Amino acid sequence: MVETIHPTAVVADNAVLGDGVEIGPYCVVGDGVSLGAGSRLLAHCVVTGPAEIGAHNVVHPFAVIGAPPQERGYAGEPTRVVIGDDNVVREHATIHRGTVKGGGVTRIGSGNLLMVGVHVAHDVVMGDKVTLTNGTLLGGHVQVGSWVVTAGHVAVAPFAHVGESAFLAGGAMVERDVPPFMIAAGDRARVRAINRVGLVRRGVPELSRQAIKQAFKMLFLSHEPRALAIEEVSTALGSDPFVARLVDFIRASLARESR
Repeated sequence: MVETIHPTAVVADNAVLGDGVEIGPYCVVGDGVSLGAGSRLLAHCVVTGPAEIGAHNVVHPFAVIGAPPQERGYAGEPTRVVIGDDNVVREHATIHRGTVKGGGVTRIGSGNLLMVGVHVAHDVVMGDKVTLTNGTLLGGHVQVGSWVVTAGHVAVAPFAHVGESAFLAGGAMVERDVPPFMIAAGDRARVRAINRVGLVRRGVPELSRQAIKQAFKMLFLSHEPRALAIEEVSTALGSDPFVARLVDFIRASLARESR
């Protein structure tokens, strides 16, 4: 298999193109870009480097990947974007490179769907199987776990962490960490319920779903101090791997808040 490049596309001489790459009309592929096998740039999209993009990704018109970060301290350092396999980046989505102070890399996993108008800022770290619905905005240094889903017009403030299989309801303004497996909603967003639908769709076992339900009651519906509730959940339910990850996430979140 060989790459297919439309005559109107502009591709840098040092770009690395895997087998079967397709670059459509009026696309621009810049210096320091690598595109994995079978990836497709449909039309009118821009990928600037340094950027490492894996296999079988599809980038739709007017998306921009690898632009410099929107950060006042950025001084042109060669930071980069690293993207895994089987992602879909829809129209007008933007993914910016990292910053030196944030580690230098904006990193996106595999199997993600970034819908129209999504923005992924500098130094974001995103897992796998994430769905970001139209108009979702991720601030700099945000971390998003695997299987997260956002509804439309969600904004996540810089440095916030969103745990695996969380759901952010439409219009949520997220300025604090969202624990795994939970639904967060509102301005300012807070935990409202368990993401039951997401857990079922992911295939989380029934016993683990019941353990998460009990942990939710102990952590978010009781009047005990959060630190004490965490220890009680860990003792009573910590043998479940999903609850254990929930507990670890909340402990780490509290530690960050105390700094």
